Amino acid sequence: MVLTESESELQEGDAAPAFELPGTDGETYTLESFADGEALLVVFTCNHCPYAKAKFDLLNELADEYDDVAVVGINPNDADEYPEDSFEKMKAYVDDGRIDYDAYLRDESQEVAAEYGAVCTPDPFLFASEDESEDGEFRLVYHGRLDDALNPEDEPTRFHIREAIDAVLAGDDVDLEWKPSQGCSIKWNDAGD
Repeated sequence: MVLTESESELQEGDAAPAFELPGTDGETYTLESFADGEALLVVFTCNHCPYAKAKFDLLNELADEYDDVAVVGINPNDADEYPEDSFEKMKAYVDDGRIDYDAYLRDESQEVAAEYGAVCTPDPFLFASEDESEDGEFRLVYHGRLDDALNPEDEPTRFHIREAIDAVLAGDDVDLEWKPSQGCSIKWNDAGD
């Protein structure tokens, strides 16, 4: 299943698509699992991609620093073709501390990645909690780069995601240009082609 951007692309203000996915900790997670937070950062990521690996530390730091933001990694890659992205390897990455997000989830069916319109790893989506809405929905406020380091070996000088999170927590609009994330394409399985 290969998506073009126009087939499924979330727009600013869209509600976060629902999901029910297994976590590396043995729990099953849904959007409601993160309803207590002011923001939800969903990052489609994986274990093997050098671009994704280069952002492990940043995502770990965000999860540690922001109590009111849930940092959730979702791995949709075809683990048959890319064994490093298997659920067992995901658990190992969490167990050895390489990944320390609030949750690291497996999207084996790839339906969640397709619903979000994710195209690469890492592909971050920042949602703000709708406090005034009765259903407690999360609304998209930023989809773009985590920082300005376009290659895995580059050192970032600007952290777009921190600016976006800080704006949400301050109750401000996120005033950032949405530039496509840089990374490896999601490894779609053949069953969806």
